[in-house]
Amino acid sequence: MTSPQPNKSPNNAQPTYQPMPQPRSAALGLRYPANRKTIYDRNLNRSRTSELSRAAFAYLFVEMISYAQQRVKGIADLEKRLNNQGYPLGLRLLDLLLLRSSPSLTSPSSNPPLRPTRILSLLQFIHTPLWRHLFSRPADALERSTTSESEYMISDNEPFVNQYISVPREMSQLNCAAYVAGIIEGVCDGAGFATWGVTAHWVGEGDGGEGGAGGGGMWPGKTIFLIKFRPEVLEREEILGKGG
Repeated sequence: MTSPQPNKSPNNAQPTYQPMPQPRSAALGLRYPANRKTIYDRNLNRSRTSELSRAAFAYLFVEMISYAQQRVKGIADLEKRLNNQGYPLGLRLLDLLLLRSSPSLTSPSSNPPLRPTRILSLLQFIHTPLWRHLFSRPADALERSTTSESEYMISDNEPFVNQYISVPREMSQLNCAAYVAGIIEGVCDGAGFATWGVTAHWVGEGDGGEGGAGGGGMWPGKTIFLIKFRPEVLEREEILGKGG
């Protein structure tokens, strides 16, 4: 059996080959599973009760902190970067949790999910559904500031994101829960409640305590997430309150 010979030009030039046609999927650079379905075809409720390995989360979060720590000028700059990393996640979680809580997923004729329109309903959404989705439990407390009507506080006695972080003594003021503060800020902005920012504070900061981890008594890692709403949000709240 003779093997195919390459085509030769009459003037004894170098042999030339004709390229074989590529499959369509390879030409597009896409790879599909055998059932031709992608992640976008999955039901939103499919992974509703699934949990992520703690070891996997701890590894990824430590790598995120290491990445954010590059070329920072101080602790405040590092916390700001962690906040920025969590912000897009908050925007997406708002839509996901609202869709999952809506009967429209199972009944196409039902009304679309309603976003929170009042401050209290938004904070309750963050305190329970959001916290339970992220940490398998609700937050520990929800309070309003006694000195400013625009400030609200969500407390977590033992933030999960701080359990696997070892902070050097010279950086004792660093609270890596700033990442969670970014998630909260993303949820607030996505729902239409503009803020001056959401920050994470160890218990004892600004109250005569030493600050840093260890200022929370029986809960040394207790963290307060301080939410400061903008004036237009308070004005809207007042108008909605008068309307019943």
